[in-house]
Amino acid sequence: MSQATKISQAIELAAKAHSGQYRKGSSVPYVWHPLSVGKLLEDTGCSSQTIVAGILHDLVEDTSVTIGEITQRFGGEVAEIVQSCSVTDRSMPWEERKKTVIDNLKTARFEVKIVVAADKIDNLRATAADLAKLGDKVWKRFNRGREKQEWYYRNVLVSLREGAGQATDHPLIRTLELEIERVFGMQSPAIAYWGTESGGMPDAAGEKDE
Repeated sequence: MSQATKISQAIELAAKAHSGQYRKGSSVPYVWHPLSVGKLLEDTGCSSQTIVAGILHDLVEDTSVTIGEITQRFGGEVAEIVQSCSVTDRSMPWEERKKTVIDNLKTARFEVKIVVAADKIDNLRATAADLAKLGDKVWKRFNRGREKQEWYYRNVLVSLREGAGQATDHPLIRTLELEIERVFGMQSPAIAYWGTESGGMPDAAGEKDE
């Protein structure tokens, strides 16, 4: 199967699985997000498996598509990346789930780090566009407000730079840093470390999404 065919099939599956879903607080079809992630990966010369995984990265977490289906259609390489990008246990409080993501990213393989970077870049660009139109009330859309969103994104960036040497200087990692600064401004030392240690996170009920 050619690279173009794999990508086309991934787009078709994502469009079908995300049908009826919309970006948070908007009428924009959700499928535009995974397609944008795939385009970011393609533009930086990533492998076809990584691009396909980027297009499919939210399927297991947010639709009825299973890892088994992805493995069958796209192979174990793609399925492994998608699985590593997915958080399926919604029973934990938001802060604990996000800390688990941050911790897991420290030792994640290169391809997972790059897909996550592309995912966060597109999310931040959407947030920046909404902030320009609507101002700070945008933060009310999220399960946690601006301060905790900043904590999460900055610590994701730190984790992406750990371990995998290839990821450290990848264009998407550098772009993510720029997008974080565009949305949140200059880094505050208090935000950089708040909640990264065990017991440092305030209690809260578990909620879906960022």
